[in-house]
Amino acid sequence: MDTILLLDVGNTNVKIGLARPGQGVHATFALPTSSAGSLDTADAWGLKLLDVCRVEDLTPGQILDVVASSVVPPMNPIIRRAAERFFGRRVRFVPEDIALPIENRYARPQEVGADRLVTAYAARCRERARTLVVADFGTATTLDCVQGDAYIGGLICPGVLSSARALANGTAQLPQSTLEISGPLHVGKSTSESLNQGLIHGFAAMVEGLAARIARSVDADPAETRVIATGGFANRIAAVCPAIHEVREDLLMEGLMRAWEGAH
Repeated sequence: MDTILLLDVGNTNVKIGLARPGQGVHATFALPTSSAGSLDTADAWGLKLLDVCRVEDLTPGQILDVVASSVVPPMNPIIRRAAERFFGRRVRFVPEDIALPIENRYARPQEVGADRLVTAYAARCRERARTLVVADFGTATTLDCVQGDAYIGGLICPGVLSSARALANGTAQLPQSTLEISGPLHVGKSTSESLNQGLIHGFAAMVEGLAARIARSVDADPAETRVIATGGFANRIAAVCPAIHEVREDLLMEGLMRAWEGAH
């Protein structure tokens, strides 16, 4: 069956999605962006993508198109060569090759990461509320505002995992956090428990407070602003953050597929 290969090239991972026209995303995978601190070759990435397809019983000939977003420019030519050699397809990057039907109001539009624009577009496609805040828990935590059909801008904050690592690496007595908690906030009775409670509930409170402030900054009612979370820690944070209305782990993949469908 014809399948669209979707790629989100991030600083930490390359997320790979497989989607069928008219049916949406049906499988996702994540692979490290770099190997031992250096970028892999086009052949290495081509073989990795072939392996992903084999897991889903797909042949190269069933890949109808390849659509990508990237915030790692050195990876772009590698991905292009891999797709051309192993699939006979030209990678189309969003928004360079496939424009998004969303107004970009950044002072310098080219500075916005493609991932932020794609998730903002996907959120707009899903939600009717005039004002949206998209919280993406990736390498960094980003909160982006969509109002009407325009991407207004957003905030870039520390990431959950990078914050946990910074604490562990920068202090002699703090252990590595498991980022696991149970139940509502309570005062930690051990160093590990205190660390986990502080990180998870701290990020939940950050999202709750910043989402309301973002709404007020664009003259919107915080109570009528819809907050959508995505990214690796979205479910964990949303479990203790009532300000988050919905979690869509594959929001960026959805956005890439919607962009492809809009171009056809």
